[in-house]
Amino acid sequence: MDKPRIMFVDDDQEILAAYARAFRKRYAVEVAAGPEVGLDMLRAGLPVAVVVSDLRMPGMDGVEFLGRVREIRPEAVRIILTGFADIGVAMAAVNKSKVFSFLTKPCPEADLEEALAAALRQYQLLAAEKELLRGTVRGTIKLLTNLLEMVNPEAFGKSSRVKRLAVDLGAYLGVEDAWRLELAAMLSQIGCAAMPAESLRRAYRGEPLPGDKAYEFAMHPRIAADLVSNIPRLREVAEIIAYQEKRYDGGGLPPDGTSGERIPLGARILKVALDFDTLEALYRYKRQSANPVAEALDRMGDREGWYDPDVFGALQSLATLPDGFEPRLVPVEELAPGMLLDQDVLDLKGELALSRGLELNTVSIRRLAGQAGQTGKKARWRVLVPPAEKLAFAKILDG
Repeated sequence: MDKPRIMFVDDDQEILAAYARAFRKRYAVEVAAGPEVGLDMLRAGLPVAVVVSDLRMPGMDGVEFLGRVREIRPEAVRIILTGFADIGVAMAAVNKSKVFSFLTKPCPEADLEEALAAALRQYQLLAAEKELLRGTVRGTIKLLTNLLEMVNPEAFGKSSRVKRLAVDLGAYLGVEDAWRLELAAMLSQIGCAAMPAESLRRAYRGEPLPGDKAYEFAMHPRIAADLVSNIPRLREVAEIIAYQEKRYDGGGLPPDGTSGERIPLGARILKVALDFDTLEALYRYKRQSANPVAEALDRMGDREGWYDPDVFGALQSLATLPDGFEPRLVPVEELAPGMLLDQDVLDLKGELALSRGLELNTVSIRRLAGQAGQTGKKARWRVLVPPAEKLAFAKILDG
């Protein structure tokens, strides 16, 4: 059985060596000579159960360090050691960094061992609860989607199609915690479970419904959100579902005045995916259009204020990709000649610096790197990546 992994962080190498000697038989001991080293080890993916940090270290104190540890490795239990029995510092450590235990130096080995054992019990308890919760949530979602598939295949088909498109849009836009978007799309139609298949079929093709059915269909996001909100840890997913029909300008449901960036990003993506699916079906099945995708995009483009411009732009890119091209979100160091820029880039004055559709070369890549340097952010750019052979040829030409 693998030993539990403990990390000790201190700027004193002799103290770190003493920790390693004292605890290496019982634990897998990792030592870090200072907070920055410790953070680098955690960012590299080192799995640790407990982090023990000194309080007084140059550059970054233990309270700030353990606060960052919490962001990188939230499941790790945190202990702070200090030679200063300062109750104010202790309170800051507990409140800011959610420190599990606060010990004063010199700390007898037996006391530290007792604290480590308690911290490991806490870690194991939290891990067991998290796994139980994960299994419960996964099982509940599977149950709901399986029931929807059996009870109303029309609604299940809609959610399946929309999920694929929403996930693609989320990946293209670099959405964090994309699992929430995927779950919201999967569960977005459960409020329609009791609606007759024919009514749903008409609604999903953009056809008008009689008054009572129109109201029932309009209420389905609220019904679905209420159901999902009862599942632990899915409050944000329920919020995405509740706002799935909300327009970017604030119109639509719910009528609460929320608009623009205040609408959850997942809901803005889901709105675009849902409307595109509905319009594409309308032009494909009812109007027998020769190009239902283009017709749907044109219709959406005419709906001023309905959609987040960035999300709609991503849909246009994904729906009209040149043959063989692949959309990606690429950091500046991975840009290559031959890629097509798939977004407008503004300078610090808000003026157009590089336009969408530009084929990148050495000069334009250098300009994009400069843009990232000016903002001080690690920028990633939306690009269309051509087939490998075309990309290789472009690099040769750019020479």
